[in-house]
Amino acid sequence: MKINPALAALSLGSFAIGLTEFSPMGLLPVIANDLEISIPTAGLIVTAYAFGVMVFAPIVTLAAGRMARNRLLILLAVILAAGNVMAAVAPSYEVLLAARVMTALCQGTFFGVGSIVAAGLVAPGRQAGAVAAVFMGLTVANVAGVPALTYLGDLAGWRVPFMFIAALGLATAFALMKALPHLRSSGDTNAKAEIRVMLRRPVLAALGMTVLTSTGQFTVFTYIAPMLQDGVGASAALVTIALIVVGLGMTVGNHFGGIAADKSLRGTLIGTLVALIVLLGAMSVLHTNLIAMLVLLFIWGGLCFALVPTMQMRVMGAAQDAPSLASSVNIGAFNLGNGLGAVVGGAVIRAGYDYAAVPLASAVVFAIPLVLVLLQGRRGMEAVGA
Repeated sequence: MKINPALAALSLGSFAIGLTEFSPMGLLPVIANDLEISIPTAGLIVTAYAFGVMVFAPIVTLAAGRMARNRLLILLAVILAAGNVMAAVAPSYEVLLAARVMTALCQGTFFGVGSIVAAGLVAPGRQAGAVAAVFMGLTVANVAGVPALTYLGDLAGWRVPFMFIAALGLATAFALMKALPHLRSSGDTNAKAEIRVMLRRPVLAALGMTVLTSTGQFTVFTYIAPMLQDGVGASAALVTIALIVVGLGMTVGNHFGGIAADKSLRGTLIGTLVALIVLLGAMSVLHTNLIAMLVLLFIWGGLCFALVPTMQMRVMGAAQDAPSLASSVNIGAFNLGNGLGAVVGGAVIRAGYDYAAVPLASAVVFAIPLVLVLLQGRRGMEAVGA
């Protein structure tokens, strides 16, 4: 699908948010060393951001329901820039945590509202492609941005990458200002009605599935850098290469996952979860073999992001009466899993296990949604839009 300027501006914002969310994972060793804290403690900056997205996604979306959508998106990009500046100049670990919470205010609403805006910019039948174009910024962030910032952080210090992201936030605000038309809100936002929709059992079940699958993914993703350093003695350059490999896998998985989900949500979900569990077992056994790890990380990234369109479609199908809130809250659910994954991985390390146990913990987490889907059955999947 040809990308128009408005979609490109939204994708730039997605790219900046993707860097904000994911780049600290590659910077954890540098941040921990500079601030004289442990790696699991440094990992809490990932958790703080993730939990912030979860909390702010519904609050900001409902509070800004009557604001023109183009102005809201521009404001969120400015806040994203300000939060990253605060992180870059943070004099202490506590201030860095506060900065991460501040930037978390943006993500859920930006993606939720941005997805609806993108769908409205194209002809009927092309909405899914428009939304995918917006989310492509996330995959590009993982393919190129996160590895580059990981390497930059190792060379110049972890504060420089945050300043770079802040500049991207300002560029996003400018691009949105130029490319988006004036987009008035619906004007009839009923917070109570939207909340009632979100509390329906099928919607909660779909959101819970997003949390579980995201937790499984980020149990490993948060600790990729130290896991590679421990298992294969990876240098900063090698960690960068590994993150590029993961990002390439995510890009491929996002594309083909969407195609597969269009054919069968249930089949895609079950097949992907089974493959992830098997792969994570192999990763635990082969974590000291560099070539094997690179191959496994590519496939792992693809399988994880194949779940993203599946989860998004399930939630949207279950909450058709509250699309803005549902889209935003699903981003929050994804980030809740992000934070929980960091906690799970950190708990494994704190318990005295080596990094080979982290993929096994992830496999256990992925087994939970697999069992739930199998117990739910096809009829249950249909109830949530599958």
